[in-house]
Amino acid sequence: MRFSRTAAQLIAALLTISPVVAYDIQERMLYPAEVETSVLRVISTADLDVFDPILLAFQAENPGVSIDYIVTETADLMQALYTDGASFDLAISSAMDLQTKLANDGFARTYTSPVTEALPDWARWRNQIFAFTQEPAVVVVSDAFFAGEQPPQSRDELIALLRESPERFRGRIGTYDVRRSGFGYMMATQDSRNSEAYWRLMEVMGWLDAQLYCCSGEMIRDVASGRLALAYNVLGSYAQSQLATTDGFRIVELDDYVNVMLRTVLIPQTAQNISDAQSMVDFLTNLAARPDLVAASELPAIAPETFQANTALRPIRFGPGLLVFLDQLKREAFLRNWEDSLVQN
Repeated sequence: MRFSRTAAQLIAALLTISPVVAYDIQERMLYPAEVETSVLRVISTADLDVFDPILLAFQAENPGVSIDYIVTETADLMQALYTDGASFDLAISSAMDLQTKLANDGFARTYTSPVTEALPDWARWRNQIFAFTQEPAVVVVSDAFFAGEQPPQSRDELIALLRESPERFRGRIGTYDVRRSGFGYMMATQDSRNSEAYWRLMEVMGWLDAQLYCCSGEMIRDVASGRLALAYNVLGSYAQSQLATTDGFRIVELDDYVNVMLRTVLIPQTAQNISDAQSMVDFLTNLAARPDLVAASELPAIAPETFQANTALRPIRFGPGLLVFLDQLKREAFLRNWEDSLVQN
């Protein structure tokens, strides 16, 4: 019989005590099988409340598999696998650049199946990294702040609005602190490659004392409460999920371009339960066939037709280009420019 959620949380809490690890664990949950035949160890950046229905559905199809699910930040996931040599069967992350580096440097196993081969070319790389969601970076705006008016629809419109009304927006704009957030850093570097407007926007936001955040959830809450007028580069899937339970904000996909992050899964070289890991890769990359899980998790599955319908959507591409800004010297130079633009006090 399945343990109660309370019992499972207690077991997970005990498991986090030992062994001692160098990377930070934000959440941990054990999903025990009724009659255990194997254990699947997963390290992930996806919040437990988002991924819980997916894990339960996978276990329903694989009732002998216990799942040990650990949630951490993108940089900590990288440290666990790249530096600490931690043993996990799956790594799930929103940081495409860090996942690409893991694969490029030999930390990922190769896998092919009819399901993974059915993915579009832009949703897999070297048969080692597999995308299973497409999640846009959006602007969230306060309903109260923009009552009766249309929010800006492009970066140029946003820059013009901020310049025209500095006192209205001073201290009331949010964005990622890219020094702390791997996802925020990736989105910032992609912005810098896509448009010169990005650096002009950062300078204006810095002049207006932009508030810096580690996470999308915190930005969304502050916009919904009216503390912020708007937040830039918020993860769209989290914003859409919050809309189901929270009033007070709207989502804007800018029409000049929208970077689309692909949430990915890979099988680390340290994996011990390779068979179940491969089964989970197939399960995730076939998420579009489970609209019930898409609705429950609020994670949009891979859908190539959406890019044909909206040319402003730009999936971030796998490949060496994603590794450019992970070079230490280039990263330091980018962060200096970012601080010069955004941290002006």
